[in-house]
Amino acid sequence: MAKKNNTADLGFEDKIWKAADLLRGSIDAAEYKNVVLGLIFLKYISDCFDVKHQQLVDEGDGFEEDKDEYTSENIFYVPADARWSVIAEAAHTPEIGKVIDNAMMEIEKENDLLKGILPKNFARPELDKRRLGDVVDLFTNTIELGKQEENKDLLGRTYEYCLSKFASLEGKNAGEFYTPSCIVRTIVAVLEPYKGRCYDPAMGSGGMFVQSADFVRHHQGDIKNLSIFGQEINANTRKMAMMNLAIRGIEANLGDKNADTFFDDQHPTLKADFVMANPPFNMSDWGADKLQEDVRWRYGIPPQGNANFAWLEHMISHLSPTGRIGMVLANGSLSSQTGGEGEIRKNILQADLVEGIVALPSQLFYSTGIPVCLWFLSRQKSQPGKMVFIDARNMGTMVTRKLRELTEDDINRIAQTFKDYRNGTLEDEKGYCAVKSLSDVEAQDFILTPGRYVGIAEQEDDGEPFEEKMTRLTTELKDLFEQSHQLEDEIRKQLGSIGFTI
Repeated sequence: MAKKNNTADLGFEDKIWKAADLLRGSIDAAEYKNVVLGLIFLKYISDCFDVKHQQLVDEGDGFEEDKDEYTSENIFYVPADARWSVIAEAAHTPEIGKVIDNAMMEIEKENDLLKGILPKNFARPELDKRRLGDVVDLFTNTIELGKQEENKDLLGRTYEYCLSKFASLEGKNAGEFYTPSCIVRTIVAVLEPYKGRCYDPAMGSGGMFVQSADFVRHHQGDIKNLSIFGQEINANTRKMAMMNLAIRGIEANLGDKNADTFFDDQHPTLKADFVMANPPFNMSDWGADKLQEDVRWRYGIPPQGNANFAWLEHMISHLSPTGRIGMVLANGSLSSQTGGEGEIRKNILQADLVEGIVALPSQLFYSTGIPVCLWFLSRQKSQPGKMVFIDARNMGTMVTRKLRELTEDDINRIAQTFKDYRNGTLEDEKGYCAVKSLSDVEAQDFILTPGRYVGIAEQEDDGEPFEEKMTRLTTELKDLFEQSHQLEDEIRKQLGSIGFTI
């Protein structure tokens, strides 16, 4: 399988995963996930602490155990008996589980931001302590101390890679915590969140925020100019997000608790510059009957049987006067007329909020085979009355037999298409992209399926005359039919030899 320009070909992270995979089998997948991610996090904060600790020792002023010296630089303070050196020394003792649990508890006591989010069940009997010790050895010997930023990138990438592997293992439940990185990077590349307030009302493990921060850093921006706001209903997933952000030094307001976004909005007054999300697809029984008069439903009351437009209207309600949205939705959102969805879509379009639609290829998700698309909306469109349609269904490369990824070239092409559209320089390309007006969409009954607008790519002439090609193909088809009949006869013969007839 092709691996060029995708995230499957990593090396170091893959070695970490394969070794950590030793734990699988002795505990169930959900617990296994917490063990591995917890160890990655513990190693990271201990490494960052050790770098600063050595600097203070070298200065010789006796401040190496002063907690304020660390917290002032957004470094978590790690007590003496919670440092990785202590854990490494106990790796092959029966007490290794207790030592790690104690380290987690001590770190939580010293750091308010981490209270209640670290896993603390390494001592339980069902977790094989010999295998746990082997994983501790691996982290000790493979991840070398270096500059803090280098460690942050290395362990951050490892954390993200392990999240993706757990998503692959857990199948359909993975969507609760992980959106494939290539999809997140596409949304971020189109929105370009350089600075401002960034919001995800269904944040999972925080991938949208991580990629936004990476985007800022890669474009020589200052991450301090990006304010992060998020919400997650699942308590364990919220803890993963907090660790995922902390491992990269990203400060965030994730609300006071895990909560249902529709019924307990943790950021009710927020007006965001960027809203990025991958909410649950086609969620039914989301509580519409209890929210009929909600002020968020400005474009129509979403149906009880599907929350797609409830998510969309919730996000629009949180947009600043210049805000943009990039979100993943099931393809049904582009054309459905049931439950008033067609009317809601029409009203959103007539409000001139839709900037563009991208049809994505299949097999991008670990968790679902449902065809999905990207919606991009803006309160301040550069081309009022127009929108861009992109058919990216033929993009991507297969990285396993079941999983496809968009390459960096694919992502850059989509992002550049939006830039050209915003600049007014985009030319339609049959089979790939087209800029259309609201009247064009109205003529299609406000259906937004990109294939309706971009058409079919022109096929290159292979030089073979039509009559000759038809004769050749007809002959080939006739030969295949004859082979099929021969196989049927052989199957009947073989079944007859053992007393079966068909």
